[in-house]
Amino acid sequence: MATDTSEKELERIICDYLCQHHGYEQAESDDFDRRHAIDTSRLRRFLERTQPEKLEQTGCLRSEGEQQKFLERLSKELGKRGATDVMRNGFRYLTERFDLYYPTPSELNETAKRLYQKNIFSVTRQLHYSLANNNSIDLCLAVNGVPVLTVELKNHLTGQTTRDAIVQYMRDRNPQDDKTALLLQPGRAAAHLAVDDEQVTMCPELRGKASQFLPFNKGVRGGAGNPVHPNGLRTAYLWEDILSKASLSDI
Repeated sequence: MATDTSEKELERIICDYLCQHHGYEQAESDDFDRRHAIDTSRLRRFLERTQPEKLEQTGCLRSEGEQQKFLERLSKELGKRGATDVMRNGFRYLTERFDLYYPTPSELNETAKRLYQKNIFSVTRQLHYSLANNNSIDLCLAVNGVPVLTVELKNHLTGQTTRDAIVQYMRDRNPQDDKTALLLQPGRAAAHLAVDDEQVTMCPELRGKASQFLPFNKGVRGGAGNPVHPNGLRTAYLWEDILSKASLSDI
């Protein structure tokens, strides 16, 4: 029986694998605050479980008004410094510096191990990201509520490939055309992936028609592309290996 590689089925395959094998949480599009481009519920849960004393000291989540000020400040930092820098180095709000991520620990550091386990990795299908329209991204991966990767999926069975996904990013996901789509603005995600059942390409920053997508394949005998995979999907290495928690942390 042929493997179903429709976009919806690819979404399901990837999400199921990430949740069942890599410990991701399945998030919903409604969890995403489009105004700040943050999954606020998971951000709050991460901060409450890791830095309750800082929350108490600043009172940043004590009321809806205070939370909005906190999110506004974080959103501005993400826009100015980029998600990667803010995740690595945290950000300051009032009197405290908040950690947004705990890195992969060494085997001997028990405290770092415990902190790393408190990170919340999540994946969202059909994420509605814009205040101006109801467009959606096929997949969005986030850590502690902060988006780190977006993914557009295509498949050869319907006559579409990564090239079609790239065109979609360039034409319909142009951050210059939609300033309210913070998720697509420079630095707000570490990378944007165009994926089909045979190829993967990656773009570090969306710039409309000037966006540069580079091959993100394993290669075959020193050449381009991906080798045959036992389950029939040549790109399965992406969600089986690259998107594991340890590997995603390096991206």
